[in-house]
Amino acid sequence: MDLSRKNITELARELRKNPTPSEKLFRELVRKRRFKGLRFIRQKPFVHTQYGTKRYFYIADFYCAEHKLIVEIDGKVH
Repeated sequence: MDLSRKNITELARELRKNPTPSEKLFRELVRKRRFKGLRFIRQKPFVHTQYGTKRYFYIADFYCAEHKLIVEIDGKVH
């Protein structure tokens, strides 16, 4: 997906506002560092590849920076 940084941030915000039931369940399990004291970020954008001026992004459902761990939850969008 080739979008500007502003567009990808807006898309990530929309995804955070409209989580799937599976994402809601996982969030309840990990929010407020409930899982081993780790912090998980919801709908974290990453630059996948850049060709010239084009950037290709993906958005991870959950990301733990401390362990560089991405968690993808099965839902309608994948």
